[in-house]
Amino acid sequence: MCCRGCEPLEGGAPSIHRIVIGTEVVIASLRHAGLEFLERDQELSVLVEAFSQVEENGVGRLAIVSGEPGVGKTTLVRRLCEEARPGRRALWGTCEPLATPSPLAPLVELAAECGGELEEVAGRRTTPHAVAIAFARELQRQPPSIVVLEDAHWADDATLDVLRLVGRRYETLPALVVVTHRDVGLDPRHPLRRALGEIHPGASVRRLRLPPLSYEAVQRIAAEHGADGDELYRRTGGNPFFVSEAVRAAEDVPATVRDAVLARASQLTPQAWTLLEAVAVSAAPASLSFLEVVAPGSLAAVDEGAMAGFLSVVGETVRFRHELARLAVLDSIAPLRLSLLHRAAVRALEADESAPGRLARLSYHAEAAGEREAVLRYAPEAAELAAAHAAHGQSAAEYARALRFADGCPPETRGSLWQRRAVECYVATQDDEAEEACRQAIAAYRELDDPVRGSDAVRLLPIVLRNAARARDALPAAEQAVSLLATAGARELALAHCAVAAVKLLAEDAEDTKRSARTALHLAGRAGDTAVENAAAELAALADALRGDASARVSLERALADVLEHGTGDQLGSAHTRLGMAAYRERSLAKMEHHATVGLAVCEEHDLPVWGRNLLAMRSWIELARGSWDEAARTAELAIALGCTLSTLQARVVLGLLRARRGDPDPWTPLAEAAAVAEANGQLWWTGQVAAARAEAAWLAGRSDEVEAITGDTLRAACAAGSPWVIAELAVWRRRAGIVEEVRGDGGGPFALELAGDPVGAERAWRGAGCVYESTLALVAADDEALLRRALDRLQRLGARPAAAIVTRRLRGLGARGLPRGPRPSTRAGIGGLTRRETEVLDLLGAGLRNREIAQRLYLSPRTVDSHVASILRKLGAANRAQAVRAAERLGLAG
Repeated sequence: MCCRGCEPLEGGAPSIHRIVIGTEVVIASLRHAGLEFLERDQELSVLVEAFSQVEENGVGRLAIVSGEPGVGKTTLVRRLCEEARPGRRALWGTCEPLATPSPLAPLVELAAECGGELEEVAGRRTTPHAVAIAFARELQRQPPSIVVLEDAHWADDATLDVLRLVGRRYETLPALVVVTHRDVGLDPRHPLRRALGEIHPGASVRRLRLPPLSYEAVQRIAAEHGADGDELYRRTGGNPFFVSEAVRAAEDVPATVRDAVLARASQLTPQAWTLLEAVAVSAAPASLSFLEVVAPGSLAAVDEGAMAGFLSVVGETVRFRHELARLAVLDSIAPLRLSLLHRAAVRALEADESAPGRLARLSYHAEAAGEREAVLRYAPEAAELAAAHAAHGQSAAEYARALRFADGCPPETRGSLWQRRAVECYVATQDDEAEEACRQAIAAYRELDDPVRGSDAVRLLPIVLRNAARARDALPAAEQAVSLLATAGARELALAHCAVAAVKLLAEDAEDTKRSARTALHLAGRAGDTAVENAAAELAALADALRGDASARVSLERALADVLEHGTGDQLGSAHTRLGMAAYRERSLAKMEHHATVGLAVCEEHDLPVWGRNLLAMRSWIELARGSWDEAARTAELAIALGCTLSTLQARVVLGLLRARRGDPDPWTPLAEAAAVAEANGQLWWTGQVAAARAEAAWLAGRSDEVEAITGDTLRAACAAGSPWVIAELAVWRRRAGIVEEVRGDGGGPFALELAGDPVGAERAWRGAGCVYESTLALVAADDEALLRRALDRLQRLGARPAAAIVTRRLRGLGARGLPRGPRPSTRAGIGGLTRRETEVLDLLGAGLRNREIAQRLYLSPRTVDSHVASILRKLGAANRAQAVRAAERLGLAG
């Protein structure tokens, strides 16, 4: 839709203009309500400047416009389109306010305007990755463009995936991409927040939050209309839409915006009111043919609804100009009348097979109308379409809708619906919902006494429980699957044994894992199923590789060679994740980096959040190990926001270690959260990592006396399992804490070298693996002053203040002199949340100066210094000056 400016509307009131945006005709009474773009000039200038930069240098810009409903987000973006030079293209896609939106709805709307490849790709069953590529090509074809994704808080999973992809590459697109969304009612786990969190912050991103109108602006509007300004502001809070509706109502300020909207709508003809009802029920933009069926004879009132400011017409579709007005009309419709309208909507959409988002809309209207047969027909079809577009959350929701009407259906129907919902919930990492769906499917198929029909749900249940970090429940479920499928075919039983092996794998029970994997391998051979044979061989090889055996890794790569060459989707995501796990055990960052990068690309292309989120958490560990600590923090926080249980566990370990190594406040909370999940899960792969991380944090904080309690139980479990790497890692932290003991084992990589009294060899091995921090820390065990000075220099450059303080104390104990003091206050600002000035004040506190003396030294007033000291105590969690100085020493801040 291309903005072509404004022109007077012939025959209308002088204050009314027709804004032409492509084929859209919006009737806007900008001056009628006194709301001629008040208090939005600054935001508009930011957007205009961003688009000017796109025009000048071809580098894309991204703008995220947020605010409460009715605050004027759409008005602002429309004005941006008006301000653009003639000929500049504006593409506009709006997300649907359906409970379960149709996949890629705003992209389909954009594609219809563009035509060509984008329309062809968006119109078929395809992945968000393919749509994003076609979208990028379209923008390159006709630069520069303004692209608007409106109401992104309603976006479906597939649309959000496209937003993520575009958000990572927006600078390569010759366009200004504007995303609008509500910022109220979005909890921290809302999918949109996660998607926006993946957009890398930078100078090319503009984040604009529109505030309500000021008290002065509302007073001005009230004065123009003879209203009580104080009362108008009190009841509207300055919300522009509320203010507009209130002053448009030909009466005193109404109690609610609903009253204002309905008061204005009551002045319309009955024909126009019938049309408003039909458009309100539609939720999505309503075609003229749809309205003719739902509200026969009402199309003549379209102009009346538009002139009154309720509706806008875009080509052959009609929609409300504002969602709050639509909801006000929808809420006013009587229940019986509402049901009849939804039934008519079903008939209209059944007759129009080309309607955009048809299946999702049919499912929505059928449920609202209470038409059971229609729901059971259209909801599963909508679910399949959503899954094909990688909108797995919407697919799961459609199956849930069908199941709400499935009482009384045959058990095979209920079992199939529950089983398909379980798969979609699992892929969308909705672990609790996936578990319930598995159990319901198993119960339904049990009525048929047909274990083979329910084998998918039986096998999926332990995988779901394992993914939810409930290994203690997953193992009995996997063993029950073996029992239930004992009389089934060899392939089904082989897959059940693979499920048992997969649960035992992360318990680091190598022999039991291989035993189950070999049984699965034998059964898969009988069944002639090469894919299952490969999966079983992979599990057996990985069991050895996790023991740190480099030769086992070769076997694992051989087992996965065919998958890496010919596999697709889920197989590739799994393969790269498991190869990355083996590389982690070797601490080979180069191999981990390769599999994390390639695996994430695969998961992005095929929309595999289960594997993708694990690989994202793995990437945060890679960044931590190689010393890219700022990147590690961002990646870990993103992984935590995405909410997958096991990847969140890994990311919390990274975040806790990062805080401990930097000396930042509160490493304990993320580590405690990780420990709670790991201990409940009970798998050594996780408990070992958490115990080592907590031991390191305690050692860095000068709490070495806690290391025995932190590591004791896990070390004994590692010895019982015969896991040499976990044994060596925990033993190193115990030795650093002063616990001297005999440790047996023939593995453990660089940790084993340090235990053997070879810190130089350990440092060399860590450096060869690419682990910057660990290579330096290995030298802490040395008694050589030159080696310790080398370690101190590296740690100070890395910003590892607590470890640097430990090395400094060791050097002083050896009688070393002339030690570097570390970063100056200007480079230490921000540690512990302190400002540069607070860091300077803290240095002088450590030197024993009183507040008045500090004030004289820094040319500050005593009152200002008092304020700085109070802030320092609060940020460091100290009760007095002496505690603050001790905290500064732990953080490496003491000068």
